Amino acid sequence: MTTAPSRPLRVLHVVYRFDIGGLENVIVELINRLPTARFEHVVLSLTTVGEFAQRVETPGVRFIALDKPPGHTFGQYHRIWRLMRELRPDVLHTCNIAPLEVVPVAWLAGVPTRVHVEHGWDAPDLQGENRKYRWMRRIYRPFVSHFVSVSADLDRYLEAGVGVRADRRSVISNGVDTQRFRPGADTLPPDCPFRPGEHWIVGAVGRMVTVKNQTLLARAFVRLLQQRPELARRARLVMLGDGHLKSDVEAILREAGRLELAWLPGSRRDVAEVLPGLDVFVLPSLAEGTSCTLQEAMACARPVLATAVGGTPDLIRHGVDGLLVPGEDSQAMADALMVLHDDTALAERLGAAARRKAVETFSVDAMVNGYQALFAKHHSVSPMPV
Repeated sequence: MTTAPSRPLRVLHVVYRFDIGGLENVIVELINRLPTARFEHVVLSLTTVGEFAQRVETPGVRFIALDKPPGHTFGQYHRIWRLMRELRPDVLHTCNIAPLEVVPVAWLAGVPTRVHVEHGWDAPDLQGENRKYRWMRRIYRPFVSHFVSVSADLDRYLEAGVGVRADRRSVISNGVDTQRFRPGADTLPPDCPFRPGEHWIVGAVGRMVTVKNQTLLARAFVRLLQQRPELARRARLVMLGDGHLKSDVEAILREAGRLELAWLPGSRRDVAEVLPGLDVFVLPSLAEGTSCTLQEAMACARPVLATAVGGTPDLIRHGVDGLLVPGEDSQAMADALMVLHDDTALAERLGAAARRKAVETFSVDAMVNGYQALFAKHHSVSPMPV
């Protein structure tokens, strides 16, 4: 009896859009860190592939963009089926609800293992209460081999709301590279008009879209300066990211006469260099799974202030390694910013505790090992059926 020669496990990652974002960052880390002798990768975007793909360092990764128009993917099913028959992946890895409808197509195409990951909610379903989306997950549930959540909050939703059994779901938290994201020199890029030490800098990083809710931080910053006008000499606001909310943030600051105190340069590739220069990192989201940028700020030993939504309270213990405020409460956020400005000893303690937690709990290696074990557990490499 002869044994078929071993070959790398082919993983097909499917996303709605491959651009800057937390789930896309997870895929990049998996591609770059999973052993090339055991895994090879293809990335399929239902819409477009952006410059974020340049962060993939592993050679030979194929990126495919379907350029799907808005609406249901039904018209693309036959094309996707033919593509899967051509690619013959061993593992399908889908992220969030938009690509979930591809899973039955993969089942029909004979893809042996189909792993679906829930990274968090978006604006149409901030709390997972949308009945349409819940029933969609239930309908597609039989075609998924295994479900993954990035937080305990999402895992509870899959159990109670979607009816996924315990043996068919896992929690794998997003990980952060604590060597790349670490405390560093208190500097900011030369094109930033603000200087650490001279200024007290509040910052946020993320796509400027409804669910990330940067307008809340803008309103809180304005309130802070209304209550403490003398802080305008030092307080500054930095927001990295692009999206439709950017103009709303600028409008809030402009109306209050504070736009000159803010730097909004758009998306950046030097986040790891910017974060250590902030005095406070703020995550003002309406909903979250496990925020990669929050973890990165913690790894940089920044005191963090976040809204107590989704999986964030699983990451942050209020008063221990960060501060939590209710969602959509600009006054509470302004009060918390005031505390962090006035109590520098508290800010330093929170930052140091955040760094310890990131190193001990948010290892990128633990995340990669979790996916590697999951992919290998649910599939032994063999040819797909013809």
